[in-house]
Amino acid sequence: MVERITVKIPPKLLPVFSGKARYRGAHGGRGSGKSYTFALMLALRGAEQPLRILCAREYQNSIKDSSQAEIARAIESVPYLAGEYEIGDSFIRGKNGTEFLFRGLRHNYQSIKSMAGIGICWVEEAETVSEESWRVLIPTIRAPGSEIWLTWNPEREDSPTRQRFIINQPAGAKIAQVNWRDNPWFPFELNQERQDDLRYRPDQYEHVWEGACLTRSDALVLRGRHTVEAFEPQPSWDGPYYGIDWGFSVDPSVMVRCWIHGRTLYVEQEAYGHGVEIDNLPHLFASIPGAREHVSYADSARPETISYMVRNGYRYMRPADKWPGSVEDGIEHLRSYERIVIHPRCEHTAKEARLWSYKIDRLSGDVKPDLLPGNDHCWDAVRYALGPIIRRQTQTQAVTLPYMAR
Repeated sequence: MVERITVKIPPKLLPVFSGKARYRGAHGGRGSGKSYTFALMLALRGAEQPLRILCAREYQNSIKDSSQAEIARAIESVPYLAGEYEIGDSFIRGKNGTEFLFRGLRHNYQSIKSMAGIGICWVEEAETVSEESWRVLIPTIRAPGSEIWLTWNPEREDSPTRQRFIINQPAGAKIAQVNWRDNPWFPFELNQERQDDLRYRPDQYEHVWEGACLTRSDALVLRGRHTVEAFEPQPSWDGPYYGIDWGFSVDPSVMVRCWIHGRTLYVEQEAYGHGVEIDNLPHLFASIPGAREHVSYADSARPETISYMVRNGYRYMRPADKWPGSVEDGIEHLRSYERIVIHPRCEHTAKEARLWSYKIDRLSGDVKPDLLPGNDHCWDAVRYALGPIIRRQTQTQAVTLPYMAR
C-alpha cells in the first residue's frame, strides 16, 4: 500500500481521476500539462498495487517514440516514487512487480491481442489512432477493473477518437478538455510563444493552444486579415462605431466598439454574455465607454429589445438596416481592409476571428459560399456597427458601375 503523499495536478483534471471509470481522458492544446499528469497518475497507481500497464501509441518504431521518457520524468519528480521504481533505457519496473509495456498499435495487432492481464492502458497522442486499432485494443483490455486512459490534441472533426470519446462518449467515461489556462504551472517561456502565435499566427492559434480541431485556412472568413495587439484610439481616427447582436437561446448577447483609420479596422471593446436577461442588458453594455452617448446599431430582429434599451438609457440605439445580400456585402467590406486589429481584451471577438468559416463540401473538399453556423456573433455586431458605411458603399457601387460600363 502506497504511503500517503501529496502531488499537484491541474484542478480541472481532479474529476477525471476521482472514483471508478472504465475510460479516463483529456484533450486540449499545448502546455496544458495533461501528458505529465497522466504519466504521474500512472506511476502512483503502479506504486499502489502491482499492475501491468500498457503505454500505447498508434505508431512506435522505437522506445524513443514511446511515453517512457515522460513517465520516467514524472517518477523522478516525486522522491517517494523515485524510490519505488527501477528505470532503464527501455524499461520501467516497480519494486512491487508493476511492469510498464510500450507498444505501437499499428502493425502490431496480433501481439496486442495476445496481451493478458493489462490493468491500465494509456493511449498517448490518441488523435492518430485508427478505428481499426480501437476495435482491436478495447476488447483486449478486459481484466476485471481494467481501465483505458487517453490523451490527445484534437485535429480532425471526424477522427475516430473524437467520434468514440467526444461525440459518442461511453457511459461513465471521465474526459475533460484542458488547455494552457487550466495549468497553474504554465511556463513563462511557453506563454511567450503563445502570445507570439496569437499575434503573428492567429490562424493556427486556436488549434495549437486552445485544443480546437484544425480548420482549413482557405475556409476562414478573415484569413490573413486580422491580428491581436494592444492599441489606443487616436483623435484622427474615424469612429467610434457601436454594434449589437442579441442572444437567442444559447447564443451570446454582444456589443462591440470599433474604429477606422485608413485601410485598418480596429475592434477596441466588447461586452459579451450568455443567457443575459433583458433586465441585465443595460448593465452588461455599460462596460463599454460611450455606449449610452453614441449612436449604436442593433440586430433588427428584436425590435422589442431595442425599445427596452432606448427606454433604459440607450436613447441613440437604432435597428440595423438589412437588405438582400447584406451579410455578403458586410463580409466583403470586412475583407476589404488591409488589416483588422483586435485588442487583446476582446477575447471572444479574437476567438471568433480565428474560427469563423465557410462550409466545406464533404465529398469534394471544396470551400462552399455558405457560412458555418456559430463563431459569428461578435462579427455580426461589427457588421451592424459599420452598417451605414457598408450600405453607402453598396449603393455607390450600384449607381457607379453601370455608368462606368457605358
